[in-house]
Amino acid sequence: MFRLLTALAQRLLRSLALVILLTLINSLILPAATWAASSGLGVDNGHLSSCPASDNCVVSQDGDPKHAIDPIAYHIDRDAARKTLLKALTVVPRTEVIEQTDNYIHALSKSRIFKFIDDVEFYFPPNESVIHVRSAARVGESDLGVNRRRLEQIRLALRDLNI
Repeated sequence: MFRLLTALAQRLLRSLALVILLTLINSLILPAATWAASSGLGVDNGHLSSCPASDNCVVSQDGDPKHAIDPIAYHIDRDAARKTLLKALTVVPRTEVIEQTDNYIHALSKSRIFKFIDDVEFYFPPNESVIHVRSAARVGESDLGVNRRRLEQIRLALRDLNI
């Protein structure tokens, strides 16, 4: 009887360890996709999501005065502007493009010390020569202006590249 109980306990512990391991793997490998799916990111009816009430987000579409930022204008072909933006994003520190289509780019940008993640989005609407932008911290109430400064630096970099 003791052997049977010991075998059952060992089997239960192995199953529990497997469940914990799979949960950890899921949370470490797929956090970006899970977050993006549940956070309302992306383009909906030609618009990027609005900002929450907190001070850690800026958006170029329908933003209130606290969250508003100008879109990035360009004067070249839309596809060329998109490719130039993708090149510029490769030199933005701790930033990685995780999704891209012909009219949308989603990147993640991590803070240097605490590794907080910001979602940075770019939307190329049809029949307009602008890139609508949105950058938002995932956590906290304030980003001390980091999201706005990041987008303004990207704007300046694109201006220097003559888009």
